[in-house]
Amino acid sequence: MTDRYSRQIMFKHIGEMGQEKIGQKHVLIIGCGALGSANAENLVRAGIGKLTIIDRDYVEITNLQRQNLFTEKDCDEQLPKVIAAKKRLEEINSSVCIVPHVLDANFETLCPIIERSSIDLIIDATDNFDTRFLINDISLKYNIPWIMGSCVGSMGMSFTILPGQTPCLQCLLDSLPVSGATCDSVGIVSPAVQMVTAFQSTEALKILVEDYYSLRTTLVTFDLWSNYFQTIRVERAKKEHCPTCGKQPSYPYLQYDSQTKTELLCGRNTVQIRTGKKIPIDRLAKRLKKVGQLRVNPYLLSIDYQSYRAVIFRDGRVLIHGTNSKEIAKKIYHQLIG
Repeated sequence: MTDRYSRQIMFKHIGEMGQEKIGQKHVLIIGCGALGSANAENLVRAGIGKLTIIDRDYVEITNLQRQNLFTEKDCDEQLPKVIAAKKRLEEINSSVCIVPHVLDANFETLCPIIERSSIDLIIDATDNFDTRFLINDISLKYNIPWIMGSCVGSMGMSFTILPGQTPCLQCLLDSLPVSGATCDSVGIVSPAVQMVTAFQSTEALKILVEDYYSLRTTLVTFDLWSNYFQTIRVERAKKEHCPTCGKQPSYPYLQYDSQTKTELLCGRNTVQIRTGKKIPIDRLAKRLKKVGQLRVNPYLLSIDYQSYRAVIFRDGRVLIHGTNSKEIAKKIYHQLIG
């Protein structure tokens, strides 16, 4: 297997010792869309020992423009992203242990995975700041470094957070160029994804080979279309009384009141409802076959109902496409599931 990674081993900052370390490490990627799938592919090609991937969604046709792991066949079969990703990644490197989780990343789902696994690094590939703040609290509580990344339009940003050393996401609130734009509202070009992925994957390799001295200490932001690039020094942003990384942390996003039970999904005219209990898909399919057009696979049930489409996952999540109203979404949910 040395020949497989020979060009990476020749790179003096990795070498044989670094390659051996990479093969012993476990990375958790939260989100398997554009950033998640690209980072996953980079790490699998680099020879990561174990990769755990979490995502709540399934492959859609609009994903194919920028999410490199997926195909039209995955879209036709409505495969969950992590299942499609696992299949493709194992074709790339069969020696990597890949663990997929078709579930929503929240306190109840993430903490058990963290606690029963020895995770060396978390990579943020999510599409919302609620989940990022959750990752931030979990990272600091369990002393796991994490790499933030986001992109929209032709813009992107990234920052590496080391518990006890760097400012955390809570500390950076005043420094982040946050807007309300999403991929679904203003679009995105794939080079922006590739740029953020390059920053994240490179920082990941530095952490995996334990070359902490080479880690970038600045927040990087860019706009490829406007030819803009900036690095921002943020070391002074670290706050002594930060609720996540301060002297007396309370980890606010790990509290029950901070957990979202019903949420809008990234400008997609879709509401997600989390039930907290598994749904018997097979039995439900029999009951709903006369209600609307059904599509069923081992992981989910999709039904066209009135002017909406409901996608029901076994883990208890339901996506109601066609509305931004939580009230309407709940009404459709109760009409279909009870």
